Amino acid sequence: MTMRDHPLPFFGWRVVAAAFVMATFGWGVGFYGPPIFLHAVHAERGWSLPTVSAAVTVHFLVGAAVVAGLPALHKRFGLSRVTAAGAVALASGVLGWSLAREPWQLFLATLFSGGGWVTMGAAAVNATVAPWFVADRPKALSAAYNGASVGGILFAPLWVAGIAALGFQLAAALIGIAMVAVIGILAARVFAIQPADLGQFPDGRPPGTEAAKAGAGALHRIAAPLPLRPWRDRRFLTLSGGMAFGLFAQIGLLAHLFSLIVPALGVQGAGLAMSLATGTAIAGRTAFGWLMPAGADRRRVAAASYLVQLVGSVLLLVAGMQDPMIVLAGIVLFGFGIGNATSLPPLIAQVEFARDDVARVVALIVAVGQAGYAFAPAAFGALRALSEPAGGDTAVFAATAAIQALAIAVFLAGRRRKPVRLSAQTP
Repeated sequence: MTMRDHPLPFFGWRVVAAAFVMATFGWGVGFYGPPIFLHAVHAERGWSLPTVSAAVTVHFLVGAAVVAGLPALHKRFGLSRVTAAGAVALASGVLGWSLAREPWQLFLATLFSGGGWVTMGAAAVNATVAPWFVADRPKALSAAYNGASVGGILFAPLWVAGIAALGFQLAAALIGIAMVAVIGILAARVFAIQPADLGQFPDGRPPGTEAAKAGAGALHRIAAPLPLRPWRDRRFLTLSGGMAFGLFAQIGLLAHLFSLIVPALGVQGAGLAMSLATGTAIAGRTAFGWLMPAGADRRRVAAASYLVQLVGSVLLLVAGMQDPMIVLAGIVLFGFGIGNATSLPPLIAQVEFARDDVARVVALIVAVGQAGYAFAPAAFGALRALSEPAGGDTAVFAATAAIQALAIAVFLAGRRRKPVRLSAQTP
């Protein structure tokens, strides 16, 4: 009796589960960690806040530079090797943060932490999941990207508690070892496997079958190739611009949201509200991923997600930190779109660009977005300081709403009206 008589279950959903774990570590250590590291380094070394804050910015800028070349690294060395090496680099970089005795050593550590975390970030998750899903990619990506939110829920308190109980160095070493071990196992046993290795097909549906035709038939693609100079392409400019503006507004507000809502909700209530925002991010990403029709205009879907966030920002603006219920409603609506800011742009790229260009497009738009949001906390902080006499919270919420409106306009400006069919073999 052969394996053909008993075909293996579709492996794609196991890949999604592994990508979820990868995202949990990637965001938990590389995205949510640096603000906590900033506090720990500032407290232990006594270095100025501008110096340590600059290290956080460099961490994200280095990541933006590395992620732009991530498809080339995957092509040359393989996704599994790059991911495992990235985990080692991230763990080494965070340990370097804890061991730094001079500012230059801290900035040297950011080269490893910043370059390492993006190998487990947004572009990496897309590259991991894409070979396994075409029609079902919105569902698969929404599930995998939820690891990013879970990373914040788990690792933010874990870092705080670990550093308080064990010290920064030991906490960094233990979490780093655990991350390298888990990612190494996943890289060898899951990420190294491609559909052809198991005789399987995207979505688990062999091409030509009725199920495959039904899944891919509702999808459409504007399959023009990406020019050598992508900044001359309207689709790329509006996709990267919309994502960058949306993330800038989102990261900028989130960096200050806790302190802004304390007057209305109190310290304990503000902490719970931040957790509520993370929970609604998971709900929003899942809802859009699983309920979005296969043939939907994905730019309109992205615009709708940002519109929900914009309404939340407006509610926070009009609440004036006086009405707790309006503040909570604003946080729920703002949180509902947090996850979609990362998961929807790769899905737009899937249907707008030729199959060989999708990975490159996703890597580049993530790089542009990350390079922009690296400066968002500082920019919003400056705005808050300058407008403090007239109400710093009002200026921050107004700026957030305005930038989100700009993101909507940019996404919609790139819409096209003449799609072509998306093949079931499209990655």
